[in-house]
This record gives sequence, C-alpha cells and structure tokens, in this order.
Amino acid sequence: MTRNAVESWAHAAAVEEAIASSDFSGVAAVDIGDDRVFQASSGHAHRASATPNSLDTRFAIASGSKAFTALAVMRLVDDGLIDLDAPIRTWLNDELPLLDPGLSVRHLLTHTGGLEDYLDESEESSLDDYVLDLPVHTLTRAESFLPLLAGLGQATSPGSGFAYSNAGFVILALIIERVTGQVFQDSVDQLVFTPAGLQDTAYLRLDELPADTATGYLFATGDRANTLHLPVRGNGDGGAYTTTDDLHLFWRALFNAEILPIKAVHRMVGPVSDVPEENMRYGMGFWLERVGNAVVMEGCDAGVSFRSTHDPDTQTTVTILSNTSDGAWPVVRATLRQR
Repeated sequence: MTRNAVESWAHAAAVEEAIASSDFSGVAAVDIGDDRVFQASSGHAHRASATPNSLDTRFAIASGSKAFTALAVMRLVDDGLIDLDAPIRTWLNDELPLLDPGLSVRHLLTHTGGLEDYLDESEESSLDDYVLDLPVHTLTRAESFLPLLAGLGQATSPGSGFAYSNAGFVILALIIERVTGQVFQDSVDQLVFTPAGLQDTAYLRLDELPADTATGYLFATGDRANTLHLPVRGNGDGGAYTTTDDLHLFWRALFNAEILPIKAVHRMVGPVSDVPEENMRYGMGFWLERVGNAVVMEGCDAGVSFRSTHDPDTQTTVTILSNTSDGAWPVVRATLRQR
C-alpha cells in the first residue's frame, strides 16, 4: 500500500486501518477544495502480472455512470432538444409497446417510471452468474439493448414511487442516440466529459482495456475477471471508467456550472424520493445523503465497487474505487463512520 496524508484530514488513520484489515484492491482519495489531503492504493490492477493499483489507474464505476447519462439528458433539455415531461414514445415509436404511454423522461431520470427491469438487482444471484441473455460482445450501443428490453412492461404505474431501474437509463441512452444522431458514448463524451475536462474518463471496451486500466475481478482472490459478465462496452446504466483525479475535476466542474447551468444542477441534486432501504434520497441521476447536501455516485457490479461523495458546502470529495465486486464497502463504511 502507498500512502500520502496530511494532518488536515483527521480521519486518515481509520480509513487506512480499514484498507489494511480488508482485502481492499483499489484506491481511495479525499480532496478538500483544491487540495488532496489523503490518498492510498492497494492491491493489483492486473493480478497475473502483479501490476499494482495506483492513483493513476482507471477503474470502472458501474452504475455511478448513471450521473453522466442524466447530465447528457439535461444538457439536451437545456438546449431545447428534449422536454423532461415528454412521453418516451416521442422517440421510441412502436418499440417497447408494453410500456405505459404516459412514461416520461422525468420518470426515467428519477427512477419513478415503474417499469420492469432487464436486470433485476433485487434478485439473489451469485457473483459468477452470467446474467445477460444476449452475447456480451453485441452490446456496444443503446440500440443493441433493444432485444433485452423488448418484453418489458410496467410493474407499477408511472409516478407511483421510487423503483431503481437499469432499463430506464438504457432507454435514456437510446433517446440520446436518437436526438443527437451519435452513439451514446460519443454523445456523453461531447456533452459531459469534454466540458468537465475529463481526459481519463471513457466508456472503454472490456476486451481491449488500456494498460493503465484495472481489470475487474469477481472475488478478492483468484484471476476470474468480469469480461464475460458485463456488456463489452458500458451504456446508459453504467460502465464508464475513470480516476480519482478525474472525479475530483468532475465534481468541481459540476458545481462550477461548467457542464450545466447551476440552476439545472440544483434541480438534479434536489431530493425527489426518499429511499430508506438505502439510507439515502434520490434526485435525477444522483443519490443524496439523508441529511445535509452531500451528493453521491455509487456503483456495484461483477468486478466493480465504487462510491464518490461530494459535499458542496465543505468542498470535500471522498472517493473509493475498487476492482473487485465487494472490495470498496469496508473502506466506504469507514469513511461514513468518520463523517
């Protein structure tokens, strides 16, 4: 493990203890304003070659990427190309006929659409299960997910309450593709990553990861990677790769109105739903802590666990990135206890 902490962050010892006492593989960083006050790395980006994780390593963030999808949608809303309350049928034509005709973009952004999911995270499954019904190499753009979504209907009526939905964010990606005429990943790069100055954040292909990118491992030990467990390229519901430095830049850019006007940012991070089972609230594409103004990006998948929390009042960002399925959570819990 490497370490660099300064006395201005008093909780470094507790977080280091959590890293040392668990099978943590990943990186942790705390930024206050422009200053990095804590950073640590542990484990391997590539186990077979014993390549260590470092602060420059790129990690997958799974559903944390939903924030990027939501921001791309809101950029198009700001440009007058999407109406939040327009029915999604505006762009879907006769596709997905079992969905409620009143289902809107706003419903999808806030997880209040009530639609069934192609990947039900409430179902119990083993980490080494292959959960996708299509060959993963075919899932490269939002359009390619349509066969997975084709039989989905409504579990409840739109607006009836919060129900987390991966399918809803894939549909948002499909809408982005049809509005912009570009593949989803290129649109997010243009609408979100470029204005935020994120040079190391991208939707990388799992089967051609660059050397500076961590392989996702299903378990704390062993070489079983997640290559066959996830879409070959991330989409609207998750799958971007990033670094601690880029996440720091992202939060600063978001609240400095470099991606979207601050009024629209405040709409996105205002609470829409209370989610007591997660001990959080939800806005548009972002989780929110139950108390205070801290905003959260979080993701978990085969070979991925991640949480980044930003408190705009104190300008503090706490980021934990791990390339194992559960590795981030002991360290996340330590940061939450200290906060």
